[in-house]
Amino acid sequence: MNLANDKDIVKQYFNSTGFDRWQRIYGDGKVNKVQLDIRTGHQQTVDTVIQWLQADGNLRGLSVCDAGCGVGSLSIPLAEAGAIVCASDISEKMVAEAYDRATVAPGKLYNVSFTAQDLEALSGKFHTVICLDVLIHYPQDKAASMIAHLSSIAQSRLILSFAPKTLALTLLKKIGEFFPGPSKTTRAYQHREADIIKILENNGFVVNRTAMTSTSFYYSRLLEAVRK
Repeated sequence: MNLANDKDIVKQYFNSTGFDRWQRIYGDGKVNKVQLDIRTGHQQTVDTVIQWLQADGNLRGLSVCDAGCGVGSLSIPLAEAGAIVCASDISEKMVAEAYDRATVAPGKLYNVSFTAQDLEALSGKFHTVICLDVLIHYPQDKAASMIAHLSSIAQSRLILSFAPKTLALTLLKKIGEFFPGPSKTTRAYQHREADIIKILENNGFVVNRTAMTSTSFYYSRLLEAVRK
């Protein structure tokens, strides 16, 4: 399966049954225990990123690209904190939902824009580029070019999350527990942390901060890389 076909599968999924499922997970409505666990894990990852950016003390006015924004779980709170956010997602439905959520957020958010496009179509320059829970859709041989492109538009910092490739998680994935039930609709690629770090280094970045989110059904390694 080539990357183009993978993208088509992901796009179709998140514009149909996948949108309905993940829109509920990323919302605050009633969900089952597995979905609640994934919601909790994803929110922990988002909270960690926000804490990192707030700790730097320069979030207001900072230019941020949220690549793979989903329904705006990260974009909206960053805009509320004063960042200038350009958010995108491959799914038109996800982008529409993010826009709707932004319009009902407290205050009028003029500092966030949403667009439907894939990562390779992103252009411009941003102080910080963030890409959460997207690498899971990229096979290892395509991850390098994807990260290289994000690196090219990141002036100072690139923040990535990915499903770490470990023996334990590989076994869980193989027996259907890594993405349980109907959520196992698209391919779920894991990545070795050393490989991701090497790709970042090849593009002029060095890892500055790391974090790990681990719940029963959500596993995400988070890396903040800054230009050397």
